[in-house]
Amino acid sequence: MSELINRKSAFASTVRRPVRRFSKGIRCLVCWAVLVFAHLPAMVFAQSTCSGIQVKIPNIKNSTGVVACALFESSAGFPTEFLHSATNIMMMKIRDTQARCNFLDIPPGRYALVVIHDKNMDGKLGTNLLGVPTEGYGFSSGAKALMSAPSFETASFSYDGKNLDLTIRLTY
Repeated sequence: MSELINRKSAFASTVRRPVRRFSKGIRCLVCWAVLVFAHLPAMVFAQSTCSGIQVKIPNIKNSTGVVACALFESSAGFPTEFLHSATNIMMMKIRDTQARCNFLDIPPGRYALVVIHDKNMDGKLGTNLLGVPTEGYGFSSGAKALMSAPSFETASFSYDGKNLDLTIRLTY
C-alpha cells in the first residue's frame, strides 16, 4: 500500500508545470484588457432610449386608483370607448399624485390622447346622474370639454416617430 502512495506522489510531482512569471507591465496590461472587455458588452449593447410618446400627468388629486392613458389614431370611439377603440391603452399606478405613460414604437401619424383618473378602477370615466364626470380627465393638445367631450380633431396632434414629451393636466 505504501508503494501505491509513493507512485502517486512521484506521478504528481512529475506532472507539475513550472510557474511562469510575467513582468509587472504585462500583468497591468492584461488586467486593463480584462476590465475593458468586461465592460464592452455594456458599452456596445447598451440600448438607447426607444422613441415614443411620453405622457406626464402631474398634480393628480389623490393617489387612489389608477390612471388610464388611451392613444387613438382615429375618431372612431374617441374618447368614450377607449377600451374598445383605442390603439394603445396603459393603466398606471399613481405615485405621489403623479403618473407617467410611455407609448413606445408608435409609427408616425396623427393621434389623440385621453387620460382618466380611474379612482374606482372600473375601466371607465365615472359620471353622476346628469352625465357630469366625477373622476379626473384630460385630453392632448390642451383640448377642453365644455358641454361634451372634445372631438378627435380638436385633441389630435402630429407625431413624427421621434421622442415626444407631453404633459396632460386633469380636470376634476
